Amino acid sequence: MATVRLLQDEEVSAEALAVFDDIRAVRGTEYVNNFWRALAHDPALLQATWERLKVVMAPGALDPLVKELLYVAVSATNGCEYCSHSHTAAARAKGMTPEMYGELLAVVGLANQTNALANAMQVPVDEVFEA
Repeated sequence: MATVRLLQDEEVSAEALAVFDDIRAVRGTEYVNNFWRALAHDPALLQATWERLKVVMAPGALDPLVKELLYVAVSATNGCEYCSHSHTAAARAKGMTPEMYGELLAVVGLANQTNALANAMQVPVDEVFEA
């Protein structure tokens, strides 16, 4: 259950509505998802988060599908149900196949296991790995 009400367009400030309009324009949809509707309680945070997302998730050295896969991996590790669902949907829309998803989850599981083992044993970093 949400800790804040999800605000509808007619309930938000002019600043938040402008962000909603930009979300619609950038994504080419009328849909504004629940994450943004929750953030609309704080229009400055809503705008800052949306602006950062547009920069970070834009095509760059990493293509948008790779960025979505990374987002899914971090969301799974952090236990964020919302982000796991929304970014898995976004990754699928950008071309993630069921095989890719299976491999992604295998890597996430392995990394969590080996990270825990290395941390538990306090294994020193090999000198050749240090930058």
